[in-house]
Amino acid sequence: MPTPSAQIHPGTPQHLRRLAAVLRRGDLVGVPTETVYGLAGNALDPKACRKIFRAKGRPTHDPLIVHIHDHAQLDVIAIPNDAARKLARAFWPGPLTLVLPKRAIIPAIVSSGLPSVAVRMPRHPLFRRLLKLTGLPLAAPSANPFGYISPTSAAHVAASLGKKIAHILDGGSSRIGVESTIVDLRDPSAPKILRPGAITPAQLQAVLRTPVKAFHRIPSRGAAIAPGLLKRHYSPRTPCTLHSRLSIARARHSAANEAWIFQKRPVSLTGKNIFWLDEKGRLENAARNLFATLRRVDIQKFACIHLERAHGDGLADAINDRLRRAAAK
Repeated sequence: MPTPSAQIHPGTPQHLRRLAAVLRRGDLVGVPTETVYGLAGNALDPKACRKIFRAKGRPTHDPLIVHIHDHAQLDVIAIPNDAARKLARAFWPGPLTLVLPKRAIIPAIVSSGLPSVAVRMPRHPLFRRLLKLTGLPLAAPSANPFGYISPTSAAHVAASLGKKIAHILDGGSSRIGVESTIVDLRDPSAPKILRPGAITPAQLQAVLRTPVKAFHRIPSRGAAIAPGLLKRHYSPRTPCTLHSRLSIARARHSAANEAWIFQKRPVSLTGKNIFWLDEKGRLENAARNLFATLRRVDIQKFACIHLERAHGDGLADAINDRLRRAAAK
């Protein structure tokens, strides 16, 4: 007998109440956020969190991000410092995750046994309503098989995890399209960006009035401090090569089974193997379209995918971080 597929729910009050009940009883829901779609479960329930790891095939040394509805919940699950409160006031709700010492209420499985926890207050209105109705902090990594391309629509979640979960909340396409900026504030005097996102170093430094360094060390053993730090991640099944710039001439004369993904539409080049992230190369649109484009190309089973680094300010760092990990061997 075939396994039933997940039901995709519209964001009506009736469906939100139903999904809140699903989460309160310890089951999982695919949820929209402004960054990417997440796979949510009760962050205070170890059994629910184990279901997240099983559904994704995620190793338990990769911790989960805990999502909260209001600032008061931060003190319930973490031990915030002044730097964390400043950033929370400036950027929450929004695409910023803070790593802080955790309270005992957070199960060890959520933090991969570490004494810290990653916390975010999302901006997506439907997820915020669901958080409020549930009355719980929700652990929610990206709703995809571990290491695969992140989902930015309910259809992506259904395609990847539809046989492993029962419920998905449809919140439309993710507005930002890449995961949150993660900042390590365990030592507030030395804040570090663990994963770049839509909140840039310049924005963080303007609030904290102190340098914020990027931290690129990949954990070789033991638990990671936060998710998204592995060398290979967000990866299509098709082998990828990352280039500083893609050559239109080389793409024009390439084999038909090689795919080319440009930042900007190459106006003098057409073909079924030619793709781009935005018509004019705008970074906000490129980020929004990145994972959807990678999925669309991946399912066509090309022999390889040529990727072009993003050029510009702001979101370029976040896009290039995902491209590097997608192309890592």
